[in-house]
Amino acid sequence: MPDKITGILTPNITPVDAAGRVDEDRLRGYVDWLIERGVDGLYPNGSTGEFVRFTADERRRIVQIVVEQTNGRVPVLAGAAEANVKATIEACEAYGGMGVRAVAIVAPFYYRLSSEGVYAYFREIAENVSVDVTLYNIPLFASPIDVETVVRLASEFSNVIGIKDSSGDLPNMMRMISAIRPMRDDFTFLTGWDAALVPMLIAGADGGTNATSGVVPELTGAIYRNVAAGNITEAMRLQYQLIPLFDAMISLGEFPEGFRAGARSRGWDLGPGRVPLSEPQKNAVARTQREIDALVAEVADLKDKQMLPPDTIEQIVQRVIQQLNQ
Repeated sequence: MPDKITGILTPNITPVDAAGRVDEDRLRGYVDWLIERGVDGLYPNGSTGEFVRFTADERRRIVQIVVEQTNGRVPVLAGAAEANVKATIEACEAYGGMGVRAVAIVAPFYYRLSSEGVYAYFREIAENVSVDVTLYNIPLFASPIDVETVVRLASEFSNVIGIKDSSGDLPNMMRMISAIRPMRDDFTFLTGWDAALVPMLIAGADGGTNATSGVVPELTGAIYRNVAAGNITEAMRLQYQLIPLFDAMISLGEFPEGFRAGARSRGWDLGPGRVPLSEPQKNAVARTQREIDALVAEVADLKDKQMLPPDTIEQIVQRVIQQLNQ
């Protein structure tokens, strides 16, 4: 059986050249840079990669490049969502043939579906693909995938192997974990909301697909490893360093323009996004770039040596009791 997907998988930005084409050479270099800095996997064609702003052929080429350049060093979770179920199934099979570990599929977008409609959509996919499927819940942009639907799909289809949840809803994540983990210990729970990475990991999530990992992979990796080692205090300290950077990047211009600005802070000019910006927006990007540069500089040099000895269960319990008594 393939290994369970765990750790921090980067939903990488798609580099674009001056003519608006996918910059294949820069994408290859960016993939190497991320892997060298310890990311646990790559996630092309995600929201941060602006998948809806590229053609189907471009999306296939993006995945092909990432798989080739990764060359088995880390797993690839490829975004495979298209505008209809037939095209999505075709994309899944194409990416499976390229050698991805699994595909991630957002619930139908534009037309808002009922829970039963979302279930029927994923059932059709699960019954007709040969690659493992990860559900992608992002209610900001697409039909929500509620807890009951996730549990239903996990119980009926062994090739539905996980969920990436970008809602930031911690109680819902806990409800999914408590319902699914007793029957499916192979099912992966990933959080896509960077501001709640540590709480989600403590609650039992197996990792994250976090846009900030494309800018400061050292920081998100350190957060994941500290939680895994039981260093909760250190993990929370790092989480509070991550939040201001995440807030600055996600609030800048049109998503994911702020994360392109973050990449520039690390020396990666990945070109303009595929959505036009007005002159006031361009000016705002230029102004905020300095703020993002400063925030990135504060956290980009994190190394494993900062990890502390694991907290014991007794230390964690005593700390919680002290907080309750204050």
